[in-house]
Amino acid sequence: MKRPPRFLCVIFSGAVLVAPTLARADAVADQDAARLKAVTAYADTVLKDAADRYHPQSPSPLLASGVNVYTKEQLKWIFPESTDFPNGRVAVWSDFSVQQNLMRVFAALTALTGDPKYKDSAKAQYAYYFAHLQDASGLLQWGGHRFVDLLTLQGVGMRDGPPTSPHELKNDYPYYDLMYEVNPAATVKFITAFWNAHVFNWHTMEISRHGEYGKPPGAHWENRFDDPAPFFDTLGLSFLDAGNDLIYSGATLYKLTGDPGALLWTKRLAAQYVKARNPQTKLGAYQYTQPRQQHLPPTDESRNDFTFSEYGDRAKRQYGPDLPGHLVLEATVLFRQQAVTIYSDNALMQIQVARTLGDAGKDLLESTREGMDAFVNYALIPDQNRLRPLLTDGTDLSGFVTKRNGYYGRKGTVLEPYPATPEFMLSYARAFMLTGDPTLWKLARSSARAFGLGDIGETPGHAVQVNLATGNADAFALFSVLDLYQQTRADAYLELGRAIGNNIVQHYYHHGYFTPYEDTIYANVNAIEPYALLALDAAIKGAPEKVPTFINGFGFYAGFYRFGQGQTREVDEAFLFRPRRSQPNPTRARRGANADPAE
Repeated sequence: MKRPPRFLCVIFSGAVLVAPTLARADAVADQDAARLKAVTAYADTVLKDAADRYHPQSPSPLLASGVNVYTKEQLKWIFPESTDFPNGRVAVWSDFSVQQNLMRVFAALTALTGDPKYKDSAKAQYAYYFAHLQDASGLLQWGGHRFVDLLTLQGVGMRDGPPTSPHELKNDYPYYDLMYEVNPAATVKFITAFWNAHVFNWHTMEISRHGEYGKPPGAHWENRFDDPAPFFDTLGLSFLDAGNDLIYSGATLYKLTGDPGALLWTKRLAAQYVKARNPQTKLGAYQYTQPRQQHLPPTDESRNDFTFSEYGDRAKRQYGPDLPGHLVLEATVLFRQQAVTIYSDNALMQIQVARTLGDAGKDLLESTREGMDAFVNYALIPDQNRLRPLLTDGTDLSGFVTKRNGYYGRKGTVLEPYPATPEFMLSYARAFMLTGDPTLWKLARSSARAFGLGDIGETPGHAVQVNLATGNADAFALFSVLDLYQQTRADAYLELGRAIGNNIVQHYYHHGYFTPYEDTIYANVNAIEPYALLALDAAIKGAPEKVPTFINGFGFYAGFYRFGQGQTREVDEAFLFRPRRSQPNPTRARRGANADPAE
């Protein structure tokens, strides 16, 4: 594997001392320009290849979510067969909810280059959604199970076919600042409708990841709140990745409008997850409720519906009988998926909310710090940079052999420690910068070493020994070192950022897109690599404010897709964006205790 050019330098006491040669300065300037040029070319390619090509007389400003990098064919969705479409209806997939990183890239690119066309495109898309794709209640046609078909410019459902699929956002984090700039009233209407659609019972704060379109408005912020104890049973699932978007939207509404009701209920929702933490360990929680059992579970564990929540709490059914004396619920297991959602996704979002709210966000920051601190103490294996699978009472489940099939994996699955990936480095470094909690720095430093970045310091900017010959090409790692640079102004971090940025271009920039492999077939227009490169460019230019803070709004999508011979199965991003010319048929992303949530 080719390495980026090595720069002549000496690492000493946290500073990079660079030989003052004109040749090196020219080389660095050329590399800086080349990275920005790659992002600009990517944005131009997306605007050309992903554009609406089906309405030549009056094209919409919407973009396809995926493009074949070889043929330029836009990614299609084939629905299950029906009476009207025996071979399955074909749609062109455009889900604006999972293009929110792209919208931030467009805005940042305009800010850095002065070319208005990128931000203008983003603004035109929000304006089009508000004018044509916002229902009477205020919800938009987007989300985990819905998208807009570019052929018809109508919203369709991915799960049950048009038009029955629900509204759903999971870690999408719409770019509300730009939405509000485009249309303040429509943005407020959406956020209000979002809460109205996903809160089933305001008195108990019962929420669901699935929201109802067309729901009439109710008392909303004026509702009574009874502050229930955690783990009450509900029909909706209080997944934190769905709660994250509600928390973010409510806090942003308060920031934009000063609405005190939005802040009050945002804090009430965030507090439900904190109350569901184990009171002794402070670990958790991915949920604060448990699914209500509506039917007796099937005895056949191979049935497709065996893991459905209608049969009751899935962790309790799968692991409870084998862990007597422990409270085993979906809310109390802490495997890889839950850990990433709690200690990376939620942490990044709530840290940013706390920053923007100032004094009003101090309690959110403190509760986030407390939970992240507990996770390091119980989960981290420092010499291995690995994290233990846990129950939130602190029980280490490393080596536990799963005794039955279920939601978290197949019988025989062994629960194993998993890597503390750069997602954790970013959230823990950022949290340390705001809180100064030394426990948080332990995980950030461990992750940096494990992923070839060298030693990022005993504390930020002190005794730094970075590895400028690193092969690391991870966007989270780049965002992390840029955070450290902004806080300390230690040149070592910026030079390390340049090295990672060069690697990103080398490893991910293919055919005008950023893709996992050179022979990836379909490019995802929402890739985070160009976002990270723009953050690097802004840091170099001393203008970090020109790039929106990264909080990993990657989103979620899954639905039923028709294959040949009438076969239908649920597919997700592994099916859409992992196929390669050399490996055209990847398996669906694994669900399980050891599964990588990024898959």
